[in-house]
Amino acid sequence: MEDSEILLQISGLSLSFGGVMALMDIDLRLPTGQILAVIGPNGAGKTCLLNCISGYYRPQRGELLYEGLRVNDLPVHRRTKLGIARTFQNIALFTGLTTLENLMAARHIRLNPSLLGGALFFGPELKKELENRRVVEEVIDFLEIQKIRKKVVGSLPYGLRKRVELGRALAMEPKLLLLDEPMAGMNLEEKEDMARFIIDIFEERGISIILIEHDMELVMDIADRIIVLDFGRVIADGSPREVAANPQVIRSYIGEE
Repeated sequence: MEDSEILLQISGLSLSFGGVMALMDIDLRLPTGQILAVIGPNGAGKTCLLNCISGYYRPQRGELLYEGLRVNDLPVHRRTKLGIARTFQNIALFTGLTTLENLMAARHIRLNPSLLGGALFFGPELKKELENRRVVEEVIDFLEIQKIRKKVVGSLPYGLRKRVELGRALAMEPKLLLLDEPMAGMNLEEKEDMARFIIDIFEERGISIILIEHDMELVMDIADRIIVLDFGRVIADGSPREVAANPQVIRSYIGEE
C-alpha cells in the first residue's frame, strides 16, 4: 500500500496512568476509505486509543501520523481543523441549546473572523455565516432530523441526542470520524437507523471511520477490518471473518475450559 493511501499511521503507541499501562506498543495503519472497528473487553483501552488520536490524551511513547503529518504535539482544535472529528461514549452536547445551535457551534473551527467584519457582519463574514448555515442544513437533512432542528437538545429522547451528536461531528466536515460506542443504550430500531447513517456517511461522503462498538453482529456487518484490544495490546487485526475465527480472540471473549 502506498504511503499516500494511509490516512492514519500509529507506531509504538504507549499510554500509562501512573503505574497502570492503558496502551502498550500499538501499531495501526488506517488507509483512506475504510471502516475500522476496535473491539475488546471493558477496560481494554479502546476509548484511550481514540483519545490519543483526537488529542485528549498525550501518549508517553510512539508516533501518530495523520496524512503524513506528525500530530503528537498538536492540541485537539488543531487536529479537528485537519479533519479529525469524534463522538463520545457519554453524550457531550450543549443540552440548553437547540439541535441547530449545537450543529452551528461545531462550525466555529471554520471561522477566522476579523474584528471589524465580525462587528459589522458584512461582506466576507456574512458569506462565511451563510456557508456555515448551508453545511449545517445539509447535515440536518442527511440525518433526517428536520423535525427537531429547533428543539432544545436536553428535551430529546436518548436516541435522537445520539444522532444530534453524530451531526455535530459531521458539521466539522471531517476526513476521519471517530465513533465511541455510537449505538450504546439504543433500542433495536434506533441501532438500525444509526447503522444505516454510518454506512451512508462512509459510502456517500467518503469519510473514513474508526468505530468502537460492543454489538458484535453489527460490527461484523459493517466493518471492513477489525482490531481487537485486550489489556492495552492488539491481539488480532484482520477481516471480520479472520477475527471471528481467531483462537486468542475467542479466549478473550468467552474464555476456555
